[in-house]
Amino acid sequence: MTVWIVLSILALILSPLAWLRPSRNQSGKMSLRMAARRMGLAMQLTPVQWPHWLGQSAPDPCAQYHRPRRQGRADQWVYWQSTPGEWLNQWREPLQEAHLQALFARLPGNVFKVEAGPQLLSLYWGEKGEEEVLQDIAQVLEALA
Repeated sequence: MTVWIVLSILALILSPLAWLRPSRNQSGKMSLRMAARRMGLAMQLTPVQWPHWLGQSAPDPCAQYHRPRRQGRADQWVYWQSTPGEWLNQWREPLQEAHLQALFARLPGNVFKVEAGPQLLSLYWGEKGEEEVLQDIAQVLEALA
């Protein structure tokens, strides 16, 4: 009887330690984020105001992967992926630029937004996929930078 009491007390003491261990989903995201850092991408969780017409349910906050742009790039644009493969600007006009269409075709369906400013290129991603998907994202951001 004493053995069972001691074992139950030990189980009660050690059970909160199991809660501190990250889940498989969290571990997968952490490894993706470390791989992104090795590829030269920075990542942060950013609160985003999504447009009401966005077809996908986007997370809030969302993972923003970004990299600096090369000097001399002054073009600024924002495109949202309403459904996989369909990229729209803020006025819901489809993407017309052929070089952007070719690059965006390589992105997965859970990339919600790609934004270019004068200093920074950002991509908002749902972080679902393997490291190969992350490599495609890094190559697209490198080509756009």
